Amino acid sequence: MVFISIPNATTLSIDVNPNTTTISAFEQIVYQRTNVPQPLLRYSLRAQNPSRVFHDSLLLSDLGVCRFSTVIIHVPLLGGDEEALPPRFPEEPVNIWITVARLEEADGHTAMVWNTIEMCVETLQRGGVVIDREYWINAARACERGRYVVTCKAIIKNFIGIGVDGEDRKRTWLADAEMSKNRGFIETARAIYEHSLTVFLYKKSVWLKAALLEKSHGSKEFLDALLRKAVTNVPQAEIIWLMSAKEKLLAEEVTDARAILQEAYGVIPSSEEIWLAAFKLEYENKEMERARMLLAKARERVESERVWMKSAIVERELGNVEEERRLIDEGLKQFPTFSKLWLMLVQLEERFNNLEHARKACESGLKHCPNCIPMWLSYANLEERVNELNKAREILITARKKNPYVAELWLAAARVELRHDNRGEAEKLMSKALQECPKSGILLAADIEMATRSQRKTKSMDAMKKCFRDPHVTAAVAKLFWQDKKVEKARAWLKRAVTLNQDIGDHWALYYKFELQHGTEVRQNAILAKCVAREPKRGEKWQAISKAVENAHQPIEAILNKVLIALSKEEKAT
Repeated sequence: MVFISIPNATTLSIDVNPNTTTISAFEQIVYQRTNVPQPLLRYSLRAQNPSRVFHDSLLLSDLGVCRFSTVIIHVPLLGGDEEALPPRFPEEPVNIWITVARLEEADGHTAMVWNTIEMCVETLQRGGVVIDREYWINAARACERGRYVVTCKAIIKNFIGIGVDGEDRKRTWLADAEMSKNRGFIETARAIYEHSLTVFLYKKSVWLKAALLEKSHGSKEFLDALLRKAVTNVPQAEIIWLMSAKEKLLAEEVTDARAILQEAYGVIPSSEEIWLAAFKLEYENKEMERARMLLAKARERVESERVWMKSAIVERELGNVEEERRLIDEGLKQFPTFSKLWLMLVQLEERFNNLEHARKACESGLKHCPNCIPMWLSYANLEERVNELNKAREILITARKKNPYVAELWLAAARVELRHDNRGEAEKLMSKALQECPKSGILLAADIEMATRSQRKTKSMDAMKKCFRDPHVTAAVAKLFWQDKKVEKARAWLKRAVTLNQDIGDHWALYYKFELQHGTEVRQNAILAKCVAREPKRGEKWQAISKAVENAHQPIEAILNKVLIALSKEEKAT
């Protein structure tokens, strides 16, 4: 016989033999008689025997319990009728449940952690306690901080949905996960996503958020497994297929990436993005025949102007001029307003010096695409080569009338005048340009470079006031410091220029050129590595060089060096 004493309740007698009764059996008997949950009884017994290692087969006698002993159970009660059983537990001392769960986790009893938190929810709800959802989310974060990950997950699973309307669950849970991630509680965010996916198994957005978390904070293996589950449950989500393939490419697992994309366009045969991703994989790995076959299939299954453009690019690179022309012509019949195909036709004619055909292609293209600025610029450059200044002027005037407030057209007009030594006319055009486009970074930068030495400081200060965070203006100011041999200031401003917009290759080349002149080998290698990592795609000179036929498949480092040479030639010419 053992006596059980519960504060605010009766003292019970339980007929057991301490020498043969295990602690696990004793807990079950007490639970049946009193409704005191087993984890709370275990916690109470632990507190009274802190040096003892607990396990289910431990006997009561091992804890010093003998016949006619009294076991005091320290558990929080609501009070009320002293004779009322079972006891009811308030919300205030809920930390006892968390402590019990943590102890179970520390002992490796994972299943008991989940049971403990589930009992906690049941007990609180049975006691009519109002559960504060935010309190429990913060409790989960605290468990994560203490490295009790299983307890954290159990709390999230059992408490995250309390007090949230059904239609608000997805939005609320994603916001909770995002907040946890931003605060550095990655396991809490992961637990929220895991639970969300059990409820919203077929929601693309939830899978994507979970994948992005694993991409930034998880392991490659876990991310791969998650993405595989995602495409199984939401097979029509092309963005997840593309993400899965890209992760394989980043890991240099080309064969696996190819297999994923093949599976993807089998599942979504009408997806332009997936076909183009599959083409890009083969193209960048110089598998040109594979690339051609993919594009041929894509043209049959997808109505996409980009597919036709890529098809022509492949033929251009392979030197198949007639096939390139055929694809461009057929593409323009289907997509007459796609300006890039018209530009490719102009470039094709110019490559073989068919200037009259190139002019006709420009005229036809501008009829269909009057707002295509690169087409107007190509037309003006062509006429400048053939008929020199006057015709180029007329074209640029017409372009500005049809496309007002376009800084690139004004800049081209001013440069045409400078190339023909009409500095006064160029300055007039620049003045008008800045009236029409007062906050254009490229115009303000060009205005600084056109200014006389005595005017540059004033113009640069005015430009910075108007466009303080513009990379073009910042690079122009850096050049002034460079010319004045203020090395540290020039370096700081060049660094700022590439930071403001990391996609402008011209600025990376300028920065690299500066370090080659004034920096150490360590600095030079650092700039080169950063440029390669960023893979810039914009910039007047960068685009012209990187898109040239002879530079296809050239690495970033090679393009950077060619842009560097172009900058040096331009500097000598001025």
